[in-house]
Amino acid sequence: MTMTSTELLPARAGSGESDAPPVAHLLFHDAGAAMAAETAAQLGTYAKLPLVAVRGAGIHLFDAAGRDYYDFYCGHAVTLIGHCHPQVVAAIQDQAARLIFYSNIVYSDVRAAYATALMAAAPAGYGQVFFCNSGAEANETALKVSRKFTGRPTVIALAGGFHGRTMGALALTSNPKYKAGFEPLLPGVAFAPFGDLDALAAQMDANVAAVIVEPIQSIAGVRMADPDYYQGLRALCDKWGALLIFDEIQTGLGRTGKMWAGDHWGVIPDIITLAKGIASGVPMGATLLTTRIAATIHLDEHGSTFGGGPLVCAAAAATLDVILSGDLPAHAAAMEKRIRDAICGLPHVLEIRGLGLLLGLHLDIPAKTVQAAMLERGIILGTSGDPNVLRVMPPLVVTAADIDHLAATLDAVLKEL
Repeated sequence: MTMTSTELLPARAGSGESDAPPVAHLLFHDAGAAMAAETAAQLGTYAKLPLVAVRGAGIHLFDAAGRDYYDFYCGHAVTLIGHCHPQVVAAIQDQAARLIFYSNIVYSDVRAAYATALMAAAPAGYGQVFFCNSGAEANETALKVSRKFTGRPTVIALAGGFHGRTMGALALTSNPKYKAGFEPLLPGVAFAPFGDLDALAAQMDANVAAVIVEPIQSIAGVRMADPDYYQGLRALCDKWGALLIFDEIQTGLGRTGKMWAGDHWGVIPDIITLAKGIASGVPMGATLLTTRIAATIHLDEHGSTFGGGPLVCAAAAATLDVILSGDLPAHAAAMEKRIRDAICGLPHVLEIRGLGLLLGLHLDIPAKTVQAAMLERGIILGTSGDPNVLRVMPPLVVTAADIDHLAATLDAVLKEL
């Protein structure tokens, strides 16, 4: 017998009737009603833009009224190859029809294929990957692994870095506003100034298990250091026998104009963490380990029920294939030049920070003012922890025409402010 969605819902005790209407009946086609309902039902931990997103295609995001927005923010850099890329959609649909989930207690053909492809694309010396569900979980894994591998208690993080909101990842995150009310956090974490090798060297000793760094500190205002700094990090960690962890949750898989951020400086870290765009919006994280570290991790020492499930691996495999087959890192580098050429010199723009398609516009006026004005004109941009930095993080499939539209609109907005 075929059951309807209504019949599959729990029944009220003693009534035989459905406890609630099917979810499809709860969809709100009026934007105001949807916003009000979400505000009432969801914990109020997010400041939201005033639009109800219902559909996406490439760089375009459509709201409940059908308005088309150019998405130059990608929901925190998540839609790496654009919204609903046809290859990813097809992979998800095919896998959903075959097998949505089974845990790591069994082998998976799609997990095997994706893990193999990802490790083939990893930097030299990398051996294995641990799959999880988010960037915070990927960084928690890196934290556990580095302490076990070295037998040391201390991890040094960099001021301005953001590594997640779970208790371990939050301990690695420097901004006190994220920590207020949640202390005490995980002990054994120290902080050093970002970009200052001498200050870091003064803190290094035989107790340091690892140094964790975002190659580009996105939420802090798209902050970078000089190339010598990243090379110096590698040298300091080697000198003291500590591990170097690159949090590439936003920078990885081509967004900076190269496949891995370390490729810009000839630096290979010991551990790389990934999330955000790895599966085009299906929740996924990954911790990549060099062969020498992976060899020390044994049965039952770590786990994640949903990590590397078939559905998410199908999405991630399709995402990686699109990135590699289209040479999207090189395209990101070319589009960075287009953005810089088009925006440099506009009113109120003091500096363009970052690499590839992870860029920050340092303004002499509040970024939120510009963000709001651009949203009114149908372009989504991001702000940051620096109130004067506007983040520009389009999908890697952004075109020259998209960028020209951004620049023309931004020029008009900035001339009005």
